[in-house]
Amino acid sequence: MRKRVGKRRTRVLAAVAVVCALAGAGLSGAAPAGAAPATGRVAPGVSYTEFDLPGAAGPAHAHVLTVDLRDPRVRVGLLHPGAVGARATVSAMADATGAVGGVNGDFFNITETQHPGVAATGAAVGPAIADGRALKAAVPDGQRFGPELPPGTSTRDVLGVGTDRRARTDSLTLEGSVRGRADRVALGGLNQYALPVGSVGAFTPEWGSVSRVRATCGTDTQRAAPCSTDTYEVTVRRGRVVATADRPGAGPIAPGSTVLVGREAGAQWLRKLSAGDPVQVRHRLVAGSAHVPYVFAVGGYPVLLGGAPLPGLDARTSAVRTAAGVADHGRTLLLLALDGAPAYRTGLSIAEVAAAMRSLGADDAFSLDGGGSSTLVAREPGAASVTVRNHPTDAPERAVANGIGVYARR
Repeated sequence: MRKRVGKRRTRVLAAVAVVCALAGAGLSGAAPAGAAPATGRVAPGVSYTEFDLPGAAGPAHAHVLTVDLRDPRVRVGLLHPGAVGARATVSAMADATGAVGGVNGDFFNITETQHPGVAATGAAVGPAIADGRALKAAVPDGQRFGPELPPGTSTRDVLGVGTDRRARTDSLTLEGSVRGRADRVALGGLNQYALPVGSVGAFTPEWGSVSRVRATCGTDTQRAAPCSTDTYEVTVRRGRVVATADRPGAGPIAPGSTVLVGREAGAQWLRKLSAGDPVQVRHRLVAGSAHVPYVFAVGGYPVLLGGAPLPGLDARTSAVRTAAGVADHGRTLLLLALDGAPAYRTGLSIAEVAAAMRSLGADDAFSLDGGGSSTLVAREPGAASVTVRNHPTDAPERAVANGIGVYARR
């Protein structure tokens, strides 16, 4: 078995080298000033390379981190700004946590032009797990930001790494309930910028201080639908109701507290609660296929499964994109971000991204946020901070909801 795995890893690394050679790496002006050489070792088990890729709309330039998860000195984790409802640049999040490299992550609630007066939360679309702790669940499919989902995918899809140190794609579904003195109701959300119609959602201190009003806007199928006029909020501390309000509030949530936000039928259920009533809130994220707990997970959507592109991938719309690939039976993680410099800004279609990840040796691949969010950072050997290796189209860097961080002990 070890011999087969070793051969598989050799093929993956060879595929990266072949793609680089065929694509013609080292294009003049491709790397930002001060960046490390086009190909090299970032840290034990982590390497960086850049190369050209042909695309239907013109040439694209790719930046890739190859991460060997079999190396005990290497781990992967969620980059996040310290709160679900917040944003920061990939380089700032990487430096704050000591990452040697990383890319941007999930699509996120970037604007609220359709709901005047409602604050954009900056929160990600899909589920997120950091250090084995569930930070949030997925918004309804109709409430997502980003391109149209491929058939058969949903906002619950994730790329993650389990306690077995293997990367994989999966889905994470929220299971939970709120139990009052007399009855209980299913939990419809966890730290989400959008709750299902008629549901109750839980907000914990991990949410941050941004307003929770956005959670009651739109519908399950229409993000731009008006905000609900039937809402209610209940604050629970140490298992007892301590406050109620007719409208979702803002501000930090105290340690040991949970804020329950209801809309429509969910609001009606919460109105039955009074100060001092006992309330028990339970929630967990349940994996669709993995049989080991996740240490890290980030949202997006799959584009390649078992070496085959998903049917119905968009082959017409080209853009700057970020993607992650899983190779070597989950032992190798490939992180790719396209360059946003003017010469390459046409980028690739989603179908072309799937093909590119397959050519790099990935069996499964996952699309992350793109456009102005696409960012790849890596630390030069001996440097104290990371360097942005691609040219983000939002120069110098867009603040994003989260990302994938690569860590290595020397």
